[in-house]
Amino acid sequence: MGFAEYSNYDGLALAELVKKKEIEPAELVEAAIERIERHNPQLNAVVFKAYDEARAMAKSNLSGPFTGVPMLLKDILGSKKGWPNRAGSRFVPALPSPFDSTLVVRFQAAGLIPLGKTNVPEFGALPITEPMLYGPTRNPWNLGHSTGGSSGGSAAAVAAGIVPLAHANDGGGSIRVPASCCGLVGLKPTRGRNPLGPVMGDVMGGLVAEHVVSRSVRDTAAVLDATAGPEIGDPYAAPPPPGSYLEATKSEPKRLRIAFTTRAPDGEIDPECKAASEAAAKLCAKLGHQVEEARRQLSADEGSNLRTNFITIWAAGLAMVIELYAKTLGKTPAREDFEGLTWGLYQFGKSVTAAQYQLCWASLQASSRQVARLQQPFDAWITPVLGRPPLEIGAVDVDEPDVMKALAPILGYAPFTAGQNVTGQPAISLPLAWSKVGLPIGVQFVGRFGEEHLLLQLAAQIERAEPWSKKRPPVYG
Repeated sequence: MGFAEYSNYDGLALAELVKKKEIEPAELVEAAIERIERHNPQLNAVVFKAYDEARAMAKSNLSGPFTGVPMLLKDILGSKKGWPNRAGSRFVPALPSPFDSTLVVRFQAAGLIPLGKTNVPEFGALPITEPMLYGPTRNPWNLGHSTGGSSGGSAAAVAAGIVPLAHANDGGGSIRVPASCCGLVGLKPTRGRNPLGPVMGDVMGGLVAEHVVSRSVRDTAAVLDATAGPEIGDPYAAPPPPGSYLEATKSEPKRLRIAFTTRAPDGEIDPECKAASEAAAKLCAKLGHQVEEARRQLSADEGSNLRTNFITIWAAGLAMVIELYAKTLGKTPAREDFEGLTWGLYQFGKSVTAAQYQLCWASLQASSRQVARLQQPFDAWITPVLGRPPLEIGAVDVDEPDVMKALAPILGYAPFTAGQNVTGQPAISLPLAWSKVGLPIGVQFVGRFGEEHLLLQLAAQIERAEPWSKKRPPVYG
């Protein structure tokens, strides 16, 4: 297999070639490196490279379902011993990590070979990837547009065919938003499905979930098989799955009851995003499922309260992260070390009292119970991922310290994703539409708590019916 063919395969297909001895892991690593060097000057997706380490790993005794398959780690939580983990911030120096995160250990046990780290917004705070530390990551479908965030570097690299899958995490949409922007599969698993150790038991009260972005449903399922399950000492865990996620994708789902809505809690949805979700609902009906339009899961006032409480929790969590880095580094945070928006969120987060924090969570948990009751009759719930197609680069002023002023351009941008971080439900973005100017538009499918297997089974059925694998961005391969 020549280098030109590498990007035509998903991760499991590459691993199968290795298993059949049709190609060596070292050749796959070189193919990925060649593509980083060719595409990264345009995309700015990869911000740290560890080629020699990847080459050495490719020659080691590898095993697992993804034996020899190259991947990239996100510059947030994807710690690898000896590599820097800067969270996209000038405040955090490029010091080598003293440990591998639990998830990275599990990635490598599955045979995956990390090549480097991917770009992120500062501390993952935004649904765009334009940090002042590294500069913006550009969308392979249109270099003038955003990749989304916070897993934007990972999404750009996968969409461009540099690697078949890459580490991602999601605290408000940070897997699903870049998957939508870049035409990928992006699953946010159930709360507690993947571990956050060894340092963290949870992040921001359980808002943050770990996984990957990929080009195929089966890769997403197979990675979850390899990584899911609690680590000793975790504060909680997701319910055990009924079996292999990958095996679930190989059979047709039963006739499902599916709800859909295109109404945001507040604000208008772009007609193209609305049409994409409506088309997905029609496709599910064509596949034999019972599909019905349902009212919004929360009223406008309830949605506004959820957003206010969510931002408060996020700001407090960001303040905790900065204080943790400050304590570890022995540094005092100063305005000049941060983007303006980060500094504004940090100041806001520090002002939140313990009582206010607990009140916010009490309100969010009440909303979670309400949403869970509304979800219960339905096997899946279809919504848009974004309120409009991918933003242009520079739409958000990351150096604006007035939080609400800085966030104003994006308050209606991702109105459907944060709710699942609050409830802990699994949700997946599938690349089912493209705008008139050729930008990807994802559709979100939300499942009941703990039911990724059913969500992935439906996603695989949709992928077989409306395959997206042959769609290629201009920057590819």
